[in-house]
Amino acid sequence: MEERRWFKSMTLYQVWPRSFADGNNDGIGDLKGILSKLDYIKSLGADAVWFSPLYVSPQNDYGYDIADYKNIDPAYGTLDDFKAVLDKAHEIGLKVVMDLVINHTSDQHEWFKKSCAKEEPYTDFYIWEKGRGKDGKKAPNNWMSTFPGSAWEYNEQRGEFYLHLYAKEQPDLNHDNPAVREAIKDVMRFWLDMGVDGFREDVITQISKRRKKDGKLPAGNPLMPASRGMEHYNNGPHIHEFLQDYRSVLAEYDDRFQVGESPMVNPKTALKYVNENRQELDMMIGFQHMEADCIIIPWVHKKFDLVKLKKVYYNWQTKLYHRAWNANYLESHDQPRIISRYGSEKLHDESGKALAVMYSFLSGTQFVYQGQEIGMTSLDYTHAPEGTDPWAQFKDISTFCVRDLMRKFGFKDAKILKTAHTAARDNARTPVQWTGGKNAGFSDVEPWFTVNPNYVGVNVEKEEADPNSLLNFYRKVIALRKKYADSVIYGKFDMYLKNDRQLFVYDKTSEDDKQKLRVVINLSEKSVPRKRVAALIPENAHEILSVYEGELGDKLRPYEARVYLLHK
Repeated sequence: MEERRWFKSMTLYQVWPRSFADGNNDGIGDLKGILSKLDYIKSLGADAVWFSPLYVSPQNDYGYDIADYKNIDPAYGTLDDFKAVLDKAHEIGLKVVMDLVINHTSDQHEWFKKSCAKEEPYTDFYIWEKGRGKDGKKAPNNWMSTFPGSAWEYNEQRGEFYLHLYAKEQPDLNHDNPAVREAIKDVMRFWLDMGVDGFREDVITQISKRRKKDGKLPAGNPLMPASRGMEHYNNGPHIHEFLQDYRSVLAEYDDRFQVGESPMVNPKTALKYVNENRQELDMMIGFQHMEADCIIIPWVHKKFDLVKLKKVYYNWQTKLYHRAWNANYLESHDQPRIISRYGSEKLHDESGKALAVMYSFLSGTQFVYQGQEIGMTSLDYTHAPEGTDPWAQFKDISTFCVRDLMRKFGFKDAKILKTAHTAARDNARTPVQWTGGKNAGFSDVEPWFTVNPNYVGVNVEKEEADPNSLLNFYRKVIALRKKYADSVIYGKFDMYLKNDRQLFVYDKTSEDDKQKLRVVINLSEKSVPRKRVAALIPENAHEILSVYEGELGDKLRPYEARVYLLHK
């Protein structure tokens, strides 16, 4: 029988603070805005809220470049503002999860400034190497950054290169140094002492780097130009030692949890981190299920492939069952809006509901990203105002990095802009659409980023008033997850029609075999004749949820999804 710890049954709502709600009318989302919306988050049926970084930051990567781990960025408020949010959240029954970014800091962090000056004990807080060549200005090796370009940046003050797996403003910490680990543990205790309930840990499998006997980093595989060097830092040699060290901090507190995020992770790899018998991570946020319309990254776009998606879900649901725990999500601050990717903007509500059904009945913890519950969509970047620079529409550093790389490979801007609609992280970062009024109700003044023009028809206020809205459908789905938790959250997964390109059909059966649900979804814009699905709906089936009103007709309509309770 699966141990039923609190985080396993929760629905966790992710807030990207800058675009959630503006409480002081300066155009930027903040803690006062979050405080005003906590009751709304709770009304969805959510059990916890995860905040993307709120820490002091120069915002080169919008908070994932931290300059002070123990303070709140002034754009968002103060520590007292955060404590008010924390207290109110706990008062209404919401757990609070903080983003912990420890692979790298900002280059504006005091640790890095002192490391550049070789001030002890910070000299080796980061990964420094002498350059090659006569003048020492050639990078130490051929590693590439995830934001395209060399992973090395020369520092004039120190006369050496530092490693940055992401932007050059995000130098990598040296976790091989015990003093670094103690500093990170001190940060963890700071927030845990304040009362936060856990951490989401950014690119956590990359904090250990493989070194040669002389202490330097080895060259990367030249045949892997886009990710050269990754074989030496993803799932590095001391990763489990480091994670167990950090986990020991959580053991000092009552029932806290941590979820890790990792690129390039599969079920086999995940089991090395989240196996029920390990003391490392409680679950892992992976990316494989977000690759059904692309090749590894959204920018290498292709047609949505349901068969590929089903294969991924089958592997994660079956291989982790009774061994580890799943983290189920469709959107995040790193992913463009799901209706624009896997669904249909023309059949907005229908596809949004079908996708909600698809992932909400899978075993594991459910994550919902801000605006997902109302069906926010990606921006169409091909229609910039006449006479303006189309690239002025973008804010995200990774978008500009990918644009520059695609230009080098001969892609025209028209093609890049079109791809951005389904690929750019900017899509997830437009202000939340609260009303159909000025600036979508996000702020009384012009927001820091473009409001999606469809806010008049897609907003919280309008959907609150419509019992058949996507928002209210999410509430139904989340309530059913709790009502049928034995099968939905903890149950065994069985899938049918693995190679069908329209239908996604699966069962969820409780561990005692007393409760079984069948989920039937047409995840396409074309209808499916009833004769193809009739055998999948037994006579003893009792319908508990449907995208369309009324009984199943002579066909399964586009994005029609139905969930049945099967009686024995």
